[in-house]
Amino acid sequence: MPVIPSPVDGIDLRYDVSGDGPALVLLHGSVLSRAIWRGLGYLASLAAEHTVIRMDLRGHGGSGAPHESSAYTQAAFVADLLAVLDAEGHARAALLGYSLGARVALSCALEHPGRITRLVSLGGSASAQQGAVDAVFFPGVIDAVREDGMEAFCAGQGLGPDVSSRRARATRTAFLAADPRAVAALLAATDATDGVPDEALAACTVPALWMAGSEDHPRLEHSRRAAALMPDAEFVELPGRDHGGTLFPPEPVLEQVLPFLR
Repeated sequence: MPVIPSPVDGIDLRYDVSGDGPALVLLHGSVLSRAIWRGLGYLASLAAEHTVIRMDLRGHGGSGAPHESSAYTQAAFVADLLAVLDAEGHARAALLGYSLGARVALSCALEHPGRITRLVSLGGSASAQQGAVDAVFFPGVIDAVREDGMEAFCAGQGLGPDVSSRRARATRTAFLAADPRAVAALLAATDATDGVPDEALAACTVPALWMAGSEDHPRLEHSRRAAALMPDAEFVELPGRDHGGTLFPPEPVLEQVLPFLR
């Protein structure tokens, strides 16, 4: 598994590479890791047609986990992403991101459109994120993590030790592996993230596919609006899915994503 230093602060950035073809970077959501793409059934299908790079975003998985919220700006995430592309020798790549990863992908496409061939946003948003972490997880989540750690984070989302479904077990395992001080810093930084101006979205010509669950409010509305503002974008609703269920099962998502990437 390759490891490179972040150009921002020198922390380790871990990622892996699979498959062959045009470059595609997969960017996971908050408090998850690159493992979700294999665990939820995405990697094999995507790697059959692409050189797939799965990153552990800073603060997640095997990458470095700073404890200061200033380390988790969109600018830092984008710099890390570009450093990985440079390390692998890719001048351009498609980006597919879920939740936090979708926002990082969007930020990169806005700031460096010449390096991004296509953008897929799953459960993403271009809107201001103040209050978003309480809405996505549960009210008071930042204080709960700071004071009581990742077991409290799991409990607040109904992911106690007795969960039995495949998705719930995988999510709980990923959450418990996280560094609570890093998670609290990340969530505080996310809560301070400003919205993308409408004019910036309207000026972004990167082809984009926005997808969100019909029960994922307000990400459903945010995604639909962002797609309407971008000149070469489409929006697809995922019936019956909330935010946590955006990615699973993978087949309806891949039915849209694979043709779009082609």
